[in-house]
Order: sequence, then structure tokens, then C-alpha cells
Amino acid sequence: PLETAREIFNKPDDVDAIIAQVKSANDIPMLQKKVEKELERRRHDTNFQVVTATQILEQINQVLGVMQFVLVGIAAISLVVGAIGIMNSMYTSVLERTREIGIMKAIGARNSDILNIFLVESGLIGFVGGIFGVIIGSAVALLIGQISGSAGFLLIVKIEPLVIIFGLLFAFTVGILSGILPAYQASKLKPVDALRYE
Repeated sequence: PLETAREIFNKPDDVDAIIAQVKSANDIPMLQKKVEKELERRRHDTNFQVVTATQILEQINQVLGVMQFVLVGIAAISLVVGAIGIMNSMYTSVLERTREIGIMKAIGARNSDILNIFLVESGLIGFVGGIFGVIIGSAVALLIGQISGSAGFLLIVKIEPLVIIFGLLFAFTVGILSGILPAYQASKLKPVDALRYE
């Protein structure tokens, strides 16, 4: 309590903060200047700071902007790493199934058929990764909401179905894009060479 703090620290007249409320929001800038002048006159120094709610909101937005920038950077790096991982998996899949590709081509499969098979497979890999990402991301968001509630400030966490659908479609698209080169390589294999592959 305030009285106890003043007694413990032996500073009965010290004030750390003053909170003021105005009748009209239009008066805030003028009032801020008046308060600054009055405090400077009474204290004979400028060792204080007068902050409005708008300025606090701007500072919070700046911090959130930096956090958002960092999170976007992490997401972009994760996206590139995931895309490279899918591409490597598809290259390995093409090598392991070279003989199968040769057999499919020998019985009449066209290059476009082979291309589509591997593109769908790479898209499904991305889609499955997207499902795991949505589950983990939603769980972390809900956990942060609960922690913030128990810490004393309310943070509303709302999971939008449209955002989840967009995320899954985006993951599927990234998977397809990652599999284009391996799928193209598989579609261009010659049946004779593919059948001879050990």
C-alpha cells in the first residue's frame, strides 16, 4: 500500500506518478503542455515525462510492429526451409521410384500423368505439414491467451476458420511449387533408361 511504501522508504511526500482525466479528448494536447509547464515551474527541472494515452498506444503499436516483423521473418525462413525439405523428399522419391516410372510409361502413361502424380504428392506433403502447423499454432495461441488471463490482463484469442483454410491452401500450394522440379525431372525420364535403373 502507498502509506506502507512511504513509511518503509522514508519518503512521505514522494509521488511517482499522477494520472489525470480530461472532459474532452480535444483538450488533451493543450492540457499536456499546461501540465508540463506547471510541473517545470514547481519542480524547477524537466526531470519528468507527461505521457498521453495516445502516445502509450503508439509505443505499444511500435513494439507490436517490431514483433510482427520478427515473426514474419521467422515464418519466411521456416517456409523456405520447409519448401527445400519437400523438394529434397520429392527428389528422393523420384530416385526410389524410377523403375515404377519406367513401367508406367511403358504401359502408356504420358509425361503429364507422371508430372501430376508427383505434384499431387508434394502438395499433400505440404498440406499435412500445414495441418500440423495449424494445430500447433492454435494450441500456442490458446495457451498464451490463458497465461495472459492468469497474469492479470485479458488477451482475446480468436481462431478464424477462414484463416485456417487459407493457411492449409497456402501450405498445399507451397508443396506443389516445391515439387515442380522433381516432378518435371520424373516426367522427362525415358522409359528404357528408367527400366534399367537399379
